[in-house]
Amino acid sequence: MAEDKKVSPKFRIRRDDFVVVTTGKDKPRKDGRRSEGRVLAVDRGKGRVLVEGVNYRKHHTRVRQTQHGNEGGIEDREGWIDISNVAIVDPQTKKPARVGIKVKDDGSRVRYTVGKNASGAELD
Repeated sequence: MAEDKKVSPKFRIRRDDFVVVTTGKDKPRKDGRRSEGRVLAVDRGKGRVLVEGVNYRKHHTRVRQTQHGNEGGIEDREGWIDISNVAIVDPQTKKPARVGIKVKDDGSRVRYTVGKNASGAELD
C-alpha cells in the first residue's frame, strides 16, 4: 500500500513582495483606492499570506509582568489572507500581474511578470 504524501504547493509570492488584494473584504473600491502592501510572511502549509496594512483584526492581550512592560488591552494586528486573493504588483506598470518563472542561460531561475498588465519585468 502506498501512503499518500502531502505535498505543499509551490507559491510564486514570497516575503517582501509588493502585492494588491484582488478579492474579499479589502478588495479594490469603486472610487479607485485599493488595498496593497508588502508581504510580511507566507504560510505554505495553509496557503495564506500576511500583508502589511491589510485585513486588520482586533487582538486582546492580557496584562503580564515582563521586561518590556506589556500593558495589555485591545490592539490591531494584520490577519492572514488566502494567497489566491492577492496578486503581485508589476514594478513598472503598477498594476496587478501574474508571475512566471524562466531559466537563464547560467541555469538560475528568475521570476518575472506575465499577463496583459505586465511589462515582463524581473522580480528577483
